[in-house]
Amino acid sequence: MTFQRRLLILVTAVVLLAAVGVLAVLRASSRADEKDRAREGGPGIVAGPVVLSPGGGERRIVFRNMAWGPHRDELATVPANAPEGTRTASGVSCLRFHAAAGTGICLRADKGAAVPGAVQGGYRAVVLDARLKEVAAHTLAGLPTRARVSPGGHLAAWTVFVGGDSYAGTDFSTRTSVLDLRTGRLDASLEDFTVLKDGHPYRSADVNFWGVTFAADERTFYATMATGGRTHLVRGDLAARSVTTLHENVECPSLSPDGTRLVFKKRVPGLPAEAPWRLYAMDLATGAQTPLGEERSVDDQVVWTDDRTVVYSLPGDFGADLYAVAADGSGTPRRLMTSALAPSFLG
Repeated sequence: MTFQRRLLILVTAVVLLAAVGVLAVLRASSRADEKDRAREGGPGIVAGPVVLSPGGGERRIVFRNMAWGPHRDELATVPANAPEGTRTASGVSCLRFHAAAGTGICLRADKGAAVPGAVQGGYRAVVLDARLKEVAAHTLAGLPTRARVSPGGHLAAWTVFVGGDSYAGTDFSTRTSVLDLRTGRLDASLEDFTVLKDGHPYRSADVNFWGVTFAADERTFYATMATGGRTHLVRGDLAARSVTTLHENVECPSLSPDGTRLVFKKRVPGLPAEAPWRLYAMDLATGAQTPLGEERSVDDQVVWTDDRTVVYSLPGDFGADLYAVAADGSGTPRRLMTSALAPSFLG
C-alpha cells in the first residue's frame, strides 16, 4: 500500500469519526432539550407570523414569551381560548409591549446606541403596525417599565426608569411619554403638563408620572403621579396638556373597556416594604374601592380581558407567569399562562 493511499484512509477515518461525534452531540442535545421541556412542562413553540389584527373573528393573546430557548423575549401568540397551547413566535423581541386596534408599542434594547442615563445600554420605543413592521421609533432615556396603546390605536405611552429600578421604594425617578400617531407629536414628558392638585395649580421638582391608561375618546387618560412621598391618581387631557388629581394611593391604573372602572395597585399598611401592594378596583362615578381576590403583592399594570376579568404578572420560574382574577372582588386567582409577560387581548 502506497503512502498516499494510507494517508487517504487516515484522513477519511478522522472525518468519519468527527462526523459521528458531532451527530452524537446533536442527538444528545436534542434529547436533553426534550427532557428539559418535559420536566419543566414548558409550552410548545414554533416560528411563524404574528399579527395584531386577528382575522376570522378569532380572539388571540399576543405577549412576550419568557420560556427559555431560541424564542425567549420574542412576541408570541396563542388563541385566547387555549392560553397554554402551542405558541407561534414572531422573531420580534420586546422587553415591554402592548397593542390595540392593529397598533403595537414595543420597548426594546437598542444594541447599536448608548442612551445617557439608561441602566443597561440603550433602548427604543418602536411603534409596530399590524404585521409587526416598524413604523416609528424614539430613543428612550432609561430602563423600560410600562407601555400602553389607546383603544383606537392612535396613541401610545411608555414609562422608563431614569433613576432607580423599582417602584417598591421611594428612591427612583421616571419619565413618561405620550405619542400621537395621527400627528406624530411626541410629548416627551408628562412633567411638562399643567398639574391641578386639590383644585390648585401645583409645581414641584419631585413630580413623577407612570402607568398611563387611555380612554376610548383618544384624548383622556389616567396615570399615577408621585410627589411629596405620596402617589395620586390623575386624569389627563392631552388637548389641554393638563392633569388633575383625583385620589391618593393609586398606582398603575388600568381602565375597563366600558370606561367605568379602574383596577390599580394600592399600598396597604403592614405589608413588607418590598411587596407592599394589593389590587383594587375603583368605580369612577362613586370612588368606591373594592379589593380583588388576589392576595399576593402585584407589581404590574393589569390588562382587562373583558369587562369582568383582569390579567397580571407574578414572578415565575422563567421570569414571569400570567394570572387572571375577577375585577369585582369575587373568586380566586388562577394561573392563565406560564412563562409569559405583557399580554394584549386582540379580536
